[in-house]
Amino acid sequence: MNLTREDLTQSDATMNQMRNMVYHLERFMKINGVSETRENLRRMGQNIARTYVKYWKPIDSINLSNVRDVITTIYKHVLNSSVSIEIDKSNKTITVQDNDCSLCKYHLNDIDVAGCEIIAAMISEIIILINKEKSLLTIKPLDIIESRTFGHKSCIQSFKYKEGGV
Repeated sequence: MNLTREDLTQSDATMNQMRNMVYHLERFMKINGVSETRENLRRMGQNIARTYVKYWKPIDSINLSNVRDVITTIYKHVLNSSVSIEIDKSNKTITVQDNDCSLCKYHLNDIDVAGCEIIAAMISEIIILINKEKSLLTIKPLDIIESRTFGHKSCIQSFKYKEGGV
């Protein structure tokens, strides 16, 4: 079977193998003294986004009025997940709550960094890439506030947004 990357973006492949790989990789890095796990996972998410947007984009431009719908669409299409999103205009933050995070299904006592760091970085990078020449809105991951990996009921990711470009 010769599948292309575009074929893979259209599949409903399970996330189990990726989820397992992320935590095996994190354990491997910890055992081998690799630091900056969070940064490494975020780089993975950015790289996934750079490949993904070559084959699928939810929209041609993103601004504050449609960012909630765009993020919801990305989670649904890419991760098969439904999310709730809050936008705090006074702090210029976006909070995403995912009750069924694809990368954080189980509570893992030996893990220090949640797998949804990859997702947060991927979401951010997709938005940056779509708006690359338009300078309408950028977002950057701030923190994983809660994670199912750490025993919470959901994963909550926070982002800082900036209107009008990088």
